Amino acid sequence: MASTGGKSRLKTRPEFLSSYKNKRSIGPLHTCGSVAVSGDGSRLATCVAEEAVLTNILTGEEICRFAGDTQSITSLCLTPSASQLIIFTSAPSLRVYEIPTATTRNKIHPVRVVARAHDAPVHVCTIDPSSTYLASGSADGVVKVWDVKRGYITHIFKGHGGIVSALKFNFPRDPSVVVPQEILQLITASVDTRIRIFDLTATTRKGDQGARPIAVLEGHVSVPRGLDVTPDGKWLISGGRDSVVLVWNLHAKSGGVKSAEASTGKGKSNSPVLAQTIPVMERVEAVGLLLAGDLVPSGSASQLRFYTAGEKGVIRIWDVKDSSVLYSLSPVAGLQIEDQEEQRQIVEAIYLPSISTIVSVHADQNILFYDLNTRNLHRQLIGFNDEIVDAVFLSPNAPKSVDSHIAFATNSSLIRVYSTTGLDARLLTGHTEIVLSLDHGAGGQLFASGSKDRSVRLWAPALPNDNLPTEWGCAPVAMSRTFGEGGTTGVQFMFSGSQDRTIKMWYIGDVPLVFDASQHGQSLMKCKSLTTHKAHEKDINSLDVAPNDRLLASGSQDRTAKIYGIDFSRATGDRSARGEIKLLGTCKGHKRGVWTVRFGRSERVLATGSGDKTVKLWNLEDFTCVKTFEGHTNSVLRVDFINHGMQLVTSASDGLVKLWNVREEECTATMDNHEDKVWALAISTDERTIVSAAADSVVTFWQDCTEEQEQENEAKRSELVLREQDFMNYLSLHDYRKAIQLALAMQQPGRLLSLFKDIRATPSESAADVSSVTGNSAVDEVLRTLGGSDLARLLRYVRDWNPNAKTSGVAQGVLYAIMKLRSADDVIAAFSDEAQEGILQSSGQESVKSTASGNTALKELVDGMIPYTERHLSRMDRLVQDSFVVDYILSEMDDGMFDGQDVDAMDVDTEVNS
Repeated sequence: MASTGGKSRLKTRPEFLSSYKNKRSIGPLHTCGSVAVSGDGSRLATCVAEEAVLTNILTGEEICRFAGDTQSITSLCLTPSASQLIIFTSAPSLRVYEIPTATTRNKIHPVRVVARAHDAPVHVCTIDPSSTYLASGSADGVVKVWDVKRGYITHIFKGHGGIVSALKFNFPRDPSVVVPQEILQLITASVDTRIRIFDLTATTRKGDQGARPIAVLEGHVSVPRGLDVTPDGKWLISGGRDSVVLVWNLHAKSGGVKSAEASTGKGKSNSPVLAQTIPVMERVEAVGLLLAGDLVPSGSASQLRFYTAGEKGVIRIWDVKDSSVLYSLSPVAGLQIEDQEEQRQIVEAIYLPSISTIVSVHADQNILFYDLNTRNLHRQLIGFNDEIVDAVFLSPNAPKSVDSHIAFATNSSLIRVYSTTGLDARLLTGHTEIVLSLDHGAGGQLFASGSKDRSVRLWAPALPNDNLPTEWGCAPVAMSRTFGEGGTTGVQFMFSGSQDRTIKMWYIGDVPLVFDASQHGQSLMKCKSLTTHKAHEKDINSLDVAPNDRLLASGSQDRTAKIYGIDFSRATGDRSARGEIKLLGTCKGHKRGVWTVRFGRSERVLATGSGDKTVKLWNLEDFTCVKTFEGHTNSVLRVDFINHGMQLVTSASDGLVKLWNVREEECTATMDNHEDKVWALAISTDERTIVSAAADSVVTFWQDCTEEQEQENEAKRSELVLREQDFMNYLSLHDYRKAIQLALAMQQPGRLLSLFKDIRATPSESAADVSSVTGNSAVDEVLRTLGGSDLARLLRYVRDWNPNAKTSGVAQGVLYAIMKLRSADDVIAAFSDEAQEGILQSSGQESVKSTASGNTALKELVDGMIPYTERHLSRMDRLVQDSFVVDYILSEMDDGMFDGQDVDAMDVDTEVNS
């Protein structure tokens, strides 16, 4: 049988690859707390640990992170204009952030902080359609209304019998009314099962009585979790954990509802009444009305349409008139598994009328986008992948597009299939235990998964549909006695190795390469086991099949790798397929268990990675070790060949991915973006992309940038040569100003040191130079007019020269000149300018911390120069004192030392004696 696609790669660049860059990463997107989506559906705000993250949904790019207060986020919301993000933390504090217009790596700090917004944590908050008012409900039953722009409290509503569970503003706009009536209401719900309606305009008219609700609606017997009002303010809909949805008429003329105004006997007004009760047969966590374009609600309750979301993990669209479900929105059929119902339940749902989309947030941190026009799942975002243990590239649309998807096995029974261009993903169900291994075949159109449930499943793509993302389904299922680590070779046979220390060979020639969704739910075809072989003394960790389908390699915890010959006969006529494997040799040499094995693509060699931190290369002729690669500081978990087998890629438990030169046995590049074991390693068909995934739930796409790096280095070398030539020309012309500026620009302190030494060694005789501070008037002028960042850089060079006694003279001379020619304010401003330039280059926006960081840098520089300057001063003082001693000794010496030449001195001495 010929192995296709899945085991062969296109080789177009024989030169060594030496540089890979982090093209993009997929990290945790949502781990806890609330979720907010902009009105146009382009941006998503989520909680990751104690921080909020803003993500571009269309590209999958992280826009920014918002600095937290080390406390967990309990609630958040976006303004309708998506210009501000409001966060409540468990402190409980209120933090308001301005959303940046461009992507930035710097954390966004709040523009306003209210340290004690409530006396208890805030679990729900909402903003009115005009982005003017913010309502927040806390666990102590208090609701506060805030003026978002000015930051003060406008209303405080008390009296709720426990945690506030839902909030909704009611600002009706009825275009049919000539003179619109100003109605500003806030509707609240709490765990006491009551719904209260507050009039926001009543405070100014009625004083303290304005804090009392104008109506209290009783109808639920459990916590109401969702509220919504029609645009005209006539109909209110509420859903709760009592598995019913209630429809209220807010403009009814009859009584039956407790009213604050009625109880005081002050006039009559429209009182809300319960119009209809709809049993939904599940605990409701979110409910909302559908607006224009999505079944329009109007003045009649019989024309209302709404959606519910709750414990079953399904969004259902309801008709109020018939109290019936029009249709349901859910992932592909079969996604619900009984033991996963708790994880799949919906905890929050957001309706985006501008794009006819409903967003559901599930308990397992997944976020789903449903298109109401097509009634299909449009996009799925996975919030948290947990520990990723394997990855493999897929090509469901080959040869039209190659490596368009990538599958991940995580610490879950669900397989994640991502698009390589964004965050859109699909979850594949079928296994009942954790999936441990993945491999692909048939050019990436088919892939296999091995699980702890003792089964291996084959997955194929559904028929392509230009309007829908690619879906996958399970073709057959091969049942083995224990859970397996699988490896596919193509479409004829595959192998699985397991904890029972055996290798099974499976016939998969009858497996279709396309999944028929219409047959989903039918009994799956069982694969035939061709042979079972007792292979190792301990668990089998890895399998690999040679590119020619003639050899099989296995790696085990017994510290050995074994090579088997494959004997396979295709099914012909009445004769069924036959397969056997025969042991050819054993590779011994590792001191710990073998985690990974991989055949060379061009030569007859085998690479193995072990827990002894080494990678070994074995000759398949005599099964001897020919090379050993050392460099990882922990177990090597994955290994693969690239570049015609001239290079190796490895990943290990130290969180590093390394690129090796096979011939020289040296590491040529190290890629670091993980904080835990890198279990998964996948290489694209063209070898331009390496994907690493680790136990830290981070997926990194490394893109080959060797050619770009070489071009950039060559351009830098050419520019450096030109600058050096210009520098020498300036020196020959005595143009010290340009020479100093160029040396600073090239960041070459050695050339600057030589230049200042030459100036000190060759003093000028001109009157201007004699009176100059440095001995050269041109140099004085340069130091007097040097720019802010250049002056700061020169002072750092002076600090570096100062500790060395050989260069301290130059350092002290330059420092003296700067202190004489520049004021203290200039020096302080220089470091502030340098800090500001660095911030602008890194983030593209200003920061309030630039001045503080500049002052800190200046203080560190001064602290580093003072001790050595004092040491040099003490040394010079001692030298001057020693010079006086020498003078004294010479003056006291007798005439024999001078051979009678100092006659005048002797005469004076004689006169004194006389």
